[in-house]
Amino acid sequence: MPIAVDFDRAARIKEEMMRHLISRRDVLKGAQSLALTTPLLSLVGCQELVAGSGLTVIDGETMGTTYSVKVADAPKALGAKRMAADIDRLLETVNQQMSTYRSDSELSRFNKAGAGTWIDVSPDTATVIAEAGRLSELTAGAFDTTVGPLVDLWGFGPGDGSKSVPSETQIAGVRDKIGYRNVQLRSSAPAVSKDQADIRIDLSGIAKGFGVDKIADYLLQTGAKRFLVEVGGDMRSSGLNANGKAWQIGIEKPLTGRGQLQQIVPLSGQAMATSGDYRIFFEREGTRYSHIVNPQTGRPVTHALASVTVVAETAMQADALSTALFVLGPDAGLELAKFQSIAAFFIAKDGDDLRAFSSPAFADVLKA
Repeated sequence: MPIAVDFDRAARIKEEMMRHLISRRDVLKGAQSLALTTPLLSLVGCQELVAGSGLTVIDGETMGTTYSVKVADAPKALGAKRMAADIDRLLETVNQQMSTYRSDSELSRFNKAGAGTWIDVSPDTATVIAEAGRLSELTAGAFDTTVGPLVDLWGFGPGDGSKSVPSETQIAGVRDKIGYRNVQLRSSAPAVSKDQADIRIDLSGIAKGFGVDKIADYLLQTGAKRFLVEVGGDMRSSGLNANGKAWQIGIEKPLTGRGQLQQIVPLSGQAMATSGDYRIFFEREGTRYSHIVNPQTGRPVTHALASVTVVAETAMQADALSTALFVLGPDAGLELAKFQSIAAFFIAKDGDDLRAFSSPAFADVLKA
């Protein structure tokens, strides 16, 4: 999957920190990533004030991936250890609310419920479900949190997976079990229900971004104004880095090897996420089947796009929109990005070469 590289971190604390590459998504399943795939959160792996830089760095593991928080103006009264503990608790709460791998999570209780049964949820879960629904409508269903059964059918879900090509009859049967419009949300006394008993939702294509936003909101509340938050490659920035410049983030070239950069993006007050399909796929009889499944066709996408990066106001939006634009493909995806003023950067396969293009809003980001 594409990699976003924090150049400030690499340049200033290379000797102090062993990791300077930030991976976007180890695995992306359909309209979802592998966020929230593990039942437990690890304790914070590293928290320190990097000598001479004024940069507080907190690293850890969460949601089946890693996270990194860099604060250039951390409040001295708070302290790195207290900040790390608070961040860990925030991410643990999101995991407990929205993990499909915890049988007692709010989302798991919803998925087990029968049709028409209202399941009480937290305001946070209601917020994520509401935003997922809004983005599903915006993208004409290209983003759909109920697509999991189709992802499973193609062998990209939990477990070993047969990685076989299902029949049209099988695809049609499973398509009857998906559809974001079958999910109903009640805002007052937050609760969610479904119109069909076999509907289940997986928020991992948007909840990771929400976790980034929760950390960013927490930092702002503490008085910090200059930071970069990353969870599994979803990012949100605020202010300038320790050098007094925008945070420099690199988009990886979608090649089988890692480490080559396609584009550097300056972030200051924006969020960013990337989706791609070139690492997770299988081949049968000369045909390549991607792990990203189009909810409308029930089949893996077959267009030439290799990755899509979105810069947005929140990481939650960037997370979901990068997937949706990827599902839509180079033409429809770019058209929607232009129409909705979405800052999007596309990389498409062109034979043995790569072709990059972007929306006008993304060009504006580079000029800032």
